[in-house]
Amino acid sequence: MEPNSQLDVLLDQSGISRAGLAMRVNRLGAEQNVTLRYDHTAVARWVKGQRPRGRVPELICEILGARLERALTLADIGMAGPPGSPPTSPRPSGADGEEDGPAPLGRFVERAAVSWRSDELHAQAPGPSLLTGAAAVAPVWEWENPPDDVDVSHRGKREVSDVDVELLHAARGHYEHLYRNAGGVATRPRVVHFLTGEVTPLLRGDYDDGTGRELCRAAGALAAVGGICAYDADEQGLAQRYFHQALRLAKASGDRPFGGYVVSLLVNQALYLRDNRRAIACAEAVLRTPGPHSTPALATDLYAMQAKAYARIGDRRSAHDCMRSAENCSTRIRPEEEPEETDYVQPGLVQVRLAEALLVLGELDPARRYAEEAARAPAHVRGRVNRLVTLTGVELRTGSPERAAETAVRMADQAQGIESQLLRQRMRQVRESLLRHPGTPVAKAAELIEETLRVPF
Repeated sequence: MEPNSQLDVLLDQSGISRAGLAMRVNRLGAEQNVTLRYDHTAVARWVKGQRPRGRVPELICEILGARLERALTLADIGMAGPPGSPPTSPRPSGADGEEDGPAPLGRFVERAAVSWRSDELHAQAPGPSLLTGAAAVAPVWEWENPPDDVDVSHRGKREVSDVDVELLHAARGHYEHLYRNAGGVATRPRVVHFLTGEVTPLLRGDYDDGTGRELCRAAGALAAVGGICAYDADEQGLAQRYFHQALRLAKASGDRPFGGYVVSLLVNQALYLRDNRRAIACAEAVLRTPGPHSTPALATDLYAMQAKAYARIGDRRSAHDCMRSAENCSTRIRPEEEPEETDYVQPGLVQVRLAEALLVLGELDPARRYAEEAARAPAHVRGRVNRLVTLTGVELRTGSPERAAETAVRMADQAQGIESQLLRQRMRQVRESLLRHPGTPVAKAAELIEETLRVPF
């Protein structure tokens, strides 16, 4: 019996538990004068591939469709066939078995493929809610600990070559460049389309263990970009799912520093969500674990993010310790020895991170020095905007509103053409801060930001 990946993904997207679905099916049946007595174990059997009898599949469509705000068919929930038939989405027969650990690779690939396809088809629908508690950190724990994937080879119709893998690496670089210059809102549909149209067929293809690990590495890098774009579009639950997918593919690849990079994306998201203790804990999973889990560039950023998290919870000593560690690691960065993903750790990044931490601690003079240094350093368009946002905030806090207005004008000019919900949020915050200070230059800068924000994506 084949697992029903479609139902599994829809349950995740809807935020309805297995027990919750059973309860809703029973209740809806009672409203239609049908007595049903399902519980979470019945739903678990449906996820494993069993199809319930009678009108229950239609009830499932109605329940999940109402939550997801779109019409669902029996094919959408993997129950288009007669009772007892397998789900409509086949599972590849990888070397890993159904019971080989908490996330068997073959089953994971099908679940990810269904998720990507759903995102492509329903991009305008509400995304899944954020996972919290143990569910949010379990993928990091599973990445960090055994068992590892012994063999990721796969038998399929299409033979996968090194050329295919190189194409995925090239695509990652292309989409990352597009994201940095156009923003996640504009880039995300392109990444998702590529994941569905190009990456999924390769993961279902024919490859040996060596090629399979390289394929998982490249596919995971693209899933990570998909997560970055969703994060930038402020689809946080969706971004979290992409990061978790990238982390599972990182584990299959055996590339530990790449997995550490994906964890850093989760750390950054936790900071944005102000889940500071989770940010600290996830960073520790990379920094304190024996073995090559990080590179100097990655460690630099992780320590800098930890510094900000410690500052927020009022632990000044730990914040300063992490700042020193970040600066020490930055001196050891050799760009030619770093993986392609960590090239975002450019000159000025650690300075802007530390400026933000020092601003939280109220240490305004060093915060200003770091922010000014960061703004002077070369960076891609998106990086320049973020650095100018931080510098504006520091200048306002240090009593220089006119200088802050000049910086804000530069920020608004640099942000032209970038479709990013997160940058818009930061720009709104800058505008609100400017409006709390009197003066014509400040008012004009706030008006310019408002004009920029009025342009729809």
